Formats: sequence, structure tokens, C-alpha cells
Amino acid sequence: MRLSIVTDAWYPQVNGVVTTLAAVIEWLRGEGHSVDVIEPRDFRTLPCPGYPEIRLALATRALRRRLDRFAPDRVHVVTEGPLGHAAIRHLRRRRWAHTTSFHTRFPEYVQARLPFIPLSWGYALLRRFHRDAAATLVPTAGMARELAGRGFDHLVVWNRGVDTRVFSPDAAFDTDLEGPIHLFVGRVSREKNIEAFLAMDAPGTKVVVGDGPDRQRLQNAWPDAVFPGYRHGAGLAAWFASADVFVFPSRTDTYGVVMLEAMACGTPVAAYPVTGPIDVVQQGITGYLDEDLARAARNCLDLDEADCIAQARANDWRATARFFLEHTVPVNGAILARTANAPAES
Repeated sequence: MRLSIVTDAWYPQVNGVVTTLAAVIEWLRGEGHSVDVIEPRDFRTLPCPGYPEIRLALATRALRRRLDRFAPDRVHVVTEGPLGHAAIRHLRRRRWAHTTSFHTRFPEYVQARLPFIPLSWGYALLRRFHRDAAATLVPTAGMARELAGRGFDHLVVWNRGVDTRVFSPDAAFDTDLEGPIHLFVGRVSREKNIEAFLAMDAPGTKVVVGDGPDRQRLQNAWPDAVFPGYRHGAGLAAWFASADVFVFPSRTDTYGVVMLEAMACGTPVAAYPVTGPIDVVQQGITGYLDEDLARAARNCLDLDEADCIAQARANDWRATARFFLEHTVPVNGAILARTANAPAES
């Protein structure tokens, strides 16, 4: 089978979207499928305002040619960025059936920096983006309920996985840091709410693994915290396995693959009781959810790492990839009824 996957999020970005896609694509190719990943590095790009490490592609014509030349059997559009929007426009012209996925609360991220822009505007734009998809894959049941309440439909819950070959308690190393070690992993930016983590009244050492536009400001404000920068693969697993608690302070993430990666290393998760953590953390077993983040972290210190490892091992990437493939659709299949009789966009 020939699959085109269109994504604005790809290497060298480090986030859950890229982690998920890379694992799924590796499995698809291993099963003999031909996968064409259409991503920003294939085109001329500009830096994203406020996030210079994220490149935005300028590629409408080139993307159209790429899709037509590859002649895919199925198309999946991952992100609502410039490449995603260009792909959706072309798919509508061609009247090709397709699927999409929802990974990021862009309206909340925009409002965090531009408070005068209503959330309703952002979600109206996202509804238009996803409206013709045969299915929109979402990471959790909680996220599906929330989006349904905002007028989205054709939602399918697509659970995430973790590579337990890489993320394991065996990856631990001697950090020489005062314990207990409280760990955050992710992009160091405003929407991740890292200040709530750093401001926690907690003993030991706080570690922020990652990088981003807020790193220097946060390092200056909390000089006792440790900022090792980005880590990948075994290097990242080593921090997860060496921590006593993984703290996930975000209130806007739709899932958080890092929570499963922490659990795979035997490290429980402290988080707020919000969409994402609610669907991932087993309260009092693999972590604690509490509006008092410091209290959640303290409670995690008494949990059994074996329970965390067991939950992670139940979330296998192969099942995640198979589910993805089963929910893609042939491009020559029927498009949604509400657009089937509409004139093609010019």
C-alpha cells in the first residue's frame, strides 16, 4: 500500500507528535508499505514566530505535485499548519477521501500569547480543517468528548504507545543530584506551564530536560534547577529512569507521550486533573492527579514502580500503528455526505 503522510511536525523537532509518527512509520515500512512523509525540510521554510526552532513550510504548489506524483492509495494529514492546510485544499480539489488527526490545542496556545483572540475563532478554523475527514484521530476519550462538545465529528480515539526497548528502568544512571529528583521533559515554552513545576515547594532537585524560547528566562529565575537541554533515545530514558517523580504541569496538552515514557522507566507521574493526564494516569497506582502539584508529587514517592512499568508495557507501539493503518481510508472512497455534492474548490 502507498501512504502519504503530511505533517508540519517532524525532525529536528522533539515532541509527542514526532515520536508517535516516527514509530508508526517505522512499523508501516517494516510491514512492506510505501510511506511518503511530506514534511517541512522538503521545502523552503520560515521560522515560526516565537518558536524559531520550528520551521514553517512555504510549499503549496510543490506539495500538490508531490501528492499527485506519488499517487497514494491513502492520505493522512497530521497537523493544521501550512503543509496541512495546503494538503487539505488539494484533497478537496481532487475529491480524495482522507483522514486527519488532532494533536495540539492551537487555539489555547495562540490565546496564551494573544489574549484578545477568542478561542471560538481558533476552533472554528480547526473545525473547517477537519470537517471533510473520514475520521479524525484524537489521543484520548476525554479529548474526543471535549471536541465533540465544540462541534467536531467523526472522532476516533487513537491510543499512544511507548518503546519499552528504549525506555526501561535499566537506563538509570548516577546523577550525583540531591534527591528526590523531580523531572520535567518537553519543550521549554509558555504553554507547558513549567513555572508551576519550578515553583513547587518540594525537596531535592528539579530537572528540566528540553529546550525552547523560555529556557534562558526560567534558568535565570530558578538557578538551583538543572537544565541539561534536549536529550533523545537512551539519553532521555536515562533521565526518566533516574528521576523519582515525573511532573507534567501542562494544562493544555492533548496527551503527553512523555508520561508513558516515564512510566516505562518505573517513574510515577504527578499532574493536574485535566484532559490528557486524566486518561493516562491511574490515580494512586501509576501517579497522582491533584490541583496541588507539590502534593501530587509527594504522594508519588510512595508508589510501586512495577505498576508504572506494567501500564507502559500494555501500550505497545505495534498496536498503535496497526490501529492507525486500519482507520485510514482509500482516496477513491466516498467523501462525507455534506460535501459529496458540493462543487470542487478551484
